[in-house]
Amino acid sequence: MRILVISDTHIPVAALSLPPIVLQEAKKADCCFHAGDFIEYSLFQTLCSLTKTYAVCGNMDCQQLRNELPEEMVVQLEGVKIALTHGAGHPANLLNYIQNKFASRMEEIDIFVFGHSHCATDKESGGKIYFNPGSATDKVFTACRSYGILDISGRSITRSILKIE
Repeated sequence: MRILVISDTHIPVAALSLPPIVLQEAKKADCCFHAGDFIEYSLFQTLCSLTKTYAVCGNMDCQQLRNELPEEMVVQLEGVKIALTHGAGHPANLLNYIQNKFASRMEEIDIFVFGHSHCATDKESGGKIYFNPGSATDKVFTACRSYGILDISGRSITRSILKIE
């Protein structure tokens, strides 16, 4: 299963639309995870028209998205449990924020997907994967734009952070 992972797209503030490579990846993916800060509802609709989309709201999202999307979710795909949230607070404290938010469910979750910092992160700690795709449209707080791909086959998980030139 191929999963496109994006966050902090900030449409139309950071860009008018997603980069073409991200739209192409959405069409190829089995599903998409968006970790919040779409800004406008129309991007959510676009992603849903391209692939199955799992999404949470972020701190910058419009009221319509805040009303429709949860702040967090846990999805099981191919036997792998993936937690999805946006994140909050200072970027240096994001992992602590996530661990506290999901404290009662830590044992059952394999991958934590999040955003908020705009900084791509792919790390393992305590047998868990922490994956932030960065921002596909914005270079605030980071040197490059990026998105992520998770490939799940059985219990095998391959992770990639891809830079956008």
